[in-house]
Amino acid sequence: MSERSQFSSRLGFLLIAAGCAIGLGNVWRFPYITGQYGGAIFVMLYLLFLLGVGVPLLTVELAIGRASKRSIAKAFNILETPGTRWHLNKFWLIPGSYILMSFYGLITGWLLYYCYNFITGGVKQGLTQEVAAASFSELLQNPLTMFVCMSTVTVVCFVIVAMGVERGLEKITKPLMLLLLALLVFMSIRSVMLPGFSEGISYYLKPDWSSLEKHGFLEALWAAMGQAFFTLSVGQGSIEIFGTYVNRKHTLLSEAVWIGLLDTFVALLAGFVIFPACFSYGVQPDAGPSLLFVTMNTVFANMVGGYFWGALFFMFMLIAAMSTLIAVYESIIAICMEVFGISRVKSVICNFVFIMLISLPALFGFNYLSFVHPLGFDTIMDLQDFLISNNILPLGSLFMVIFITAKTGMQWKNYIAEVNIGKGPKMLSSTLVYWYFHLVLPLIIAALLLVGYVKIFG
Repeated sequence: MSERSQFSSRLGFLLIAAGCAIGLGNVWRFPYITGQYGGAIFVMLYLLFLLGVGVPLLTVELAIGRASKRSIAKAFNILETPGTRWHLNKFWLIPGSYILMSFYGLITGWLLYYCYNFITGGVKQGLTQEVAAASFSELLQNPLTMFVCMSTVTVVCFVIVAMGVERGLEKITKPLMLLLLALLVFMSIRSVMLPGFSEGISYYLKPDWSSLEKHGFLEALWAAMGQAFFTLSVGQGSIEIFGTYVNRKHTLLSEAVWIGLLDTFVALLAGFVIFPACFSYGVQPDAGPSLLFVTMNTVFANMVGGYFWGALFFMFMLIAAMSTLIAVYESIIAICMEVFGISRVKSVICNFVFIMLISLPALFGFNYLSFVHPLGFDTIMDLQDFLISNNILPLGSLFMVIFITAKTGMQWKNYIAEVNIGKGPKMLSSTLVYWYFHLVLPLIIAALLLVGYVKIFG
């Protein structure tokens, strides 16, 4: 096999890996639950779990990738003890990326639609939340428009991936991520000038023990732990693939900390944009898709210069979503290249056709197939989200953390050696740290898995 491609700069790797982690949840979930669970108190809990759960799991995926120099299709075969069957887990890990891509491209298409409408002035000024909700519902009832938008973002992302690691991923995604950060900072500065800035930031970040008591400390603890886990996109192999492209000049602990900090920076600043805007225009903040496509749509439609700021906001969201698409597509393409021995371009073409086909059920689930409620979920997309978020991501992380500590797997000493190569902070190799990875982390992940099921089916 030809020599593995590598990122030409550390900044390129960090921005692209952070782009994989930075996604929709940074905007439509983190700010909302921060305000809900006590503001700064929740942020402190979140940072604690980010360093204690998120960053260690990032180092696990990166170490598997950098040590093997292969995607998850081949990595476990290389690192496991000969004669063992750890590699069989790839048969449920790989489908996870396809399940995620079967609906993530559709949501990214929605962002393109709203970005285009704000740029062209297609959004009605002065609309109410009810009208904004009806407008979003109309989009969901229009499969052709959604298909065109979804196809557009999918084509663009696959073209970038087809260009390779340095010419495509690094050369194009790096400036896109810098643009994302610049847009976010610019919009945050603008928020300071809004009349509801003080009230919005007070709700968002002021320590509020009454909110914590209302929901319960344990519930806030679980929310912080869950956000720290899910925000970094660990568990399905998309972070692992970037470990295969990174050099050994810096320790993986330092790289993981930087990725976690960039992800948190975006999530925190997103709240600086959202809450002052909502409080300035008397709009109730929400979570999930309705925050973007109803709440923020209403805010910008009533704001002076709303077309400009709305276009910037949805451009920011579009870049964030596309960075995740590009990262997961790269993982999928690398897997197919290794398994089938085909070129990057052929792998891109085959996967483009396949992903467009498997995206149709989610797309039609809002219109032609709206009568389908699989396993009691409202839509087909809800089921797909459940499969990836409540099953494959936590189970994948659970498997990987057990794999690096198992005597028949990668083994603890090999993991520590890989993580600590290069400049930067070193991972401690003490017995206490070993048992934290071997016992405590798996128990935390298993608890998150169980709590997720109880919330849905309990």
